[in-house]
Order: sequence, then C-alpha cells, then structure tokens
Amino acid sequence: MEDIDKTIEARILRLTMANGDQINGQVNIRRVPGYDRASDLIANNDENFLVLMNATVNSKENETSVRHKTLFVNKDHIIWAAPEDKEI
Repeated sequence: MEDIDKTIEARILRLTMANGDQINGQVNIRRVPGYDRASDLIANNDENFLVLMNATVNSKENETSVRHKTLFVNKDHIIWAAPEDKEI
C-alpha cells in the first residue's frame, strides 16, 4: 500500500455556481499526490464533487449567508473559480 501524507494543506477558493450562488471555502490541495494546486482539484475528472471545508454560501434567494462545516459541490455546476487573492 502506498504511503500517502494525510496532512491537510488548505487553500481558500471563491466559486460562482450556475444558479448564481457564490461560495467561499477551503479545499485540501493534498488529496492526490502530484496535484498541488486548487485548479488541479477542479480540473481532475476522477472526482465529480469538490469538498469544501468551512464554507459560506451566499445565495441570491437568501439575504443571509449560510455556513457549512463541510460542503460537497458538484463540479459540473461551477462556472467560475478563483483562489483567495492573498494566496495567488
């Protein structure tokens, strides 16, 4: 069995979804060896969902933000993604 470092290395992402929702949250970029950028997680077709931690969803339908400890986002519905400005 391959020895994989299970250390979490979080990056903050800002997402805009197809329905107009905006999501800010952390992703672990150390999920797959050799993939060390947030864009690698989004472009990777092996997993259909992006796992976000400490996520905030700002919906056009709700006036308040909704916080989630863990949020699974279907990558097919992401229309825009960018890392937090300070992490570029």
